[in-house]
Amino acid sequence: MFKHFRGDLFGGITAGIVALPLALAFGVSSGLGPSAGLYGAIFISFFAALFGGTNTQISGPTAPMTAVSMVVIAGIIAVNDGDVGKALPAILTVFLLAGLMQIGLGLVGLGKYIKYIPYPVVSGFMTAIGVIILVTQILPAVGYYPKEDSDYVNQFMPEAEEKILENILKEEAGEGILVLENFTETIKRAEKITHDDMLKEASTLASKDASGVLGTFKVLPRAINNINWLELALALATIFIIYGFKKITTAIPSTLVALIAVSGVAYGFGWNYRPIEQIPSGLPVPNLNIFTSFQFDSVSPYIFTALTLALLGAIDSLLTSVVADNMTQTKHKPNQELVGQGIGNSIAAIFGGIPGAGATIRTVVNINSGGKTKLSGMVAGILLLVILLALGPVASQIPAAVLAGILVTVGIGVMDYRGLKAIPHLPKDIKLGPLKLSSEVIIMLVVLVLSSVWNLVYAVGIGLVIASLMFMKKIGDLTAKHSKVKALREEAWSDEKNVPKKILDKVFIKHINGPLFFGSTNEFQQLASQIPDSASTVIIRMGRMQYMDQTGLYAMEDVLQDLKRKGATILLVNILEQPRYMLERIDIIPDLIPENNVFSNLKSCLAWVDTHLNTKE
Repeated sequence: MFKHFRGDLFGGITAGIVALPLALAFGVSSGLGPSAGLYGAIFISFFAALFGGTNTQISGPTAPMTAVSMVVIAGIIAVNDGDVGKALPAILTVFLLAGLMQIGLGLVGLGKYIKYIPYPVVSGFMTAIGVIILVTQILPAVGYYPKEDSDYVNQFMPEAEEKILENILKEEAGEGILVLENFTETIKRAEKITHDDMLKEASTLASKDASGVLGTFKVLPRAINNINWLELALALATIFIIYGFKKITTAIPSTLVALIAVSGVAYGFGWNYRPIEQIPSGLPVPNLNIFTSFQFDSVSPYIFTALTLALLGAIDSLLTSVVADNMTQTKHKPNQELVGQGIGNSIAAIFGGIPGAGATIRTVVNINSGGKTKLSGMVAGILLLVILLALGPVASQIPAAVLAGILVTVGIGVMDYRGLKAIPHLPKDIKLGPLKLSSEVIIMLVVLVLSSVWNLVYAVGIGLVIASLMFMKKIGDLTAKHSKVKALREEAWSDEKNVPKKILDKVFIKHINGPLFFGSTNEFQQLASQIPDSASTVIIRMGRMQYMDQTGLYAMEDVLQDLKRKGATILLVNILEQPRYMLERIDIIPDLIPENNVFSNLKSCLAWVDTHLNTKE
């Protein structure tokens, strides 16, 4: 582990610096405060690296995990009358449960099955995450906080009175008091309720009503009429520096530059801005109330949400692991990675941190800065702990609007623009009355809309169900046409027995049997590693590939680009109608593979190869 100590040290330090502003911002966005984001970054980074299966992975709070966590936190706080302290044990128990579920997923070997999540579902979800983060940061960016708007809060006073009375009746029912026979006790308890109690309840209801995408749009007119111009200026300055500084240099993280510069100016000039919540000084301490105050009833409604957090963290981490593999030419261990992520999330939950996953940008920064082993991720966690201990009081002076500006850029960056750009070009393969629509676009948009305005968890479930039903229909249609569906494997076809040896010595022939869809792309992507160095020409026979979905299309594009980078000449043979349509929609044909390299049969392809080889010789 210490062989590459210098590279790991610089990689970990750089990744930790990049993680700092994001950890604070995600903590604030989650609703638990900046310290929760920092604690999550410290413990997940260290323990996921120590026990995980990807050497260069840097883990911590991420946009998708924070977005789902927001739902959990807001729901449990609302149930507990807006009291964060009262709700915290249940919140952290859900996070702990998610971490334990991740460990379980790794131990039973489910890491290799994550690839079966269809691309449109992932694309719609990621874009929804971007929309949620972007929209929900509008209010703090303009300095408007609904629960501090007295006119808005007063609208909820009648509802607050009803809620308080309902709580009194529930208490009495729990104590066995027959309230319908005698309201004396009810009146006595109601008389103890003060105006401040009702105002607090109304503030909680106001915050809940203004939460999320729809809630933000509901109060947006009030926010515009009550803009705090200083807060808005700080947020805009942060956004401007983040995007502008990248054009000067990428050697220093622009997010950190924006955080230090804008916060320093605001604090130095003594401006009357709103700071973030106070970050506790000293070492993080475990929240033992998770265990001592455990109540199954308070957690049971969120078991499915905990499973969603576990699965989302698994997908997020393993996708980042694939990126790390491609950059370092290594191979991660998916099940061990899930165990490591689960341990990191579990320990973070015990210490009050929000959950996280493998973070792509931080992992790329680590690798580019020299990180090569697990030590780099552990260094990143230790650095954040040192910053917490040494600079906690200083960090507490950061303007809330600065973190809102950072999150705006995160929301813009996390959206899946690749999937959005493909929408006009995907094949319209289903009919709804007179309309022709693309099934993959429908899935993407359903997940995007439902995730943004309703429920992230249910939206992904519905997207998976729709994708599965549509996939089964397509496979059924293909089977009806007597198509042979086989696994992707190498075997010579009958018409290749007479291919001259001089051609076979320099040509690699790859066969694709059956559809190329989200469940078969992993095997197909192994193509590049199967091709011998002596093969200067690659023939891909596609006559038995009846169908290609969007996930398969991008997998094909990635492999073809990789072969091109290695200098191979690629020839495509007998492309069927639907796959050809897909390849042409994103211009793989003719931009990546010229029309001259596409053949209707093997005979004409071999004739071209023979002529080409003779010309070269």
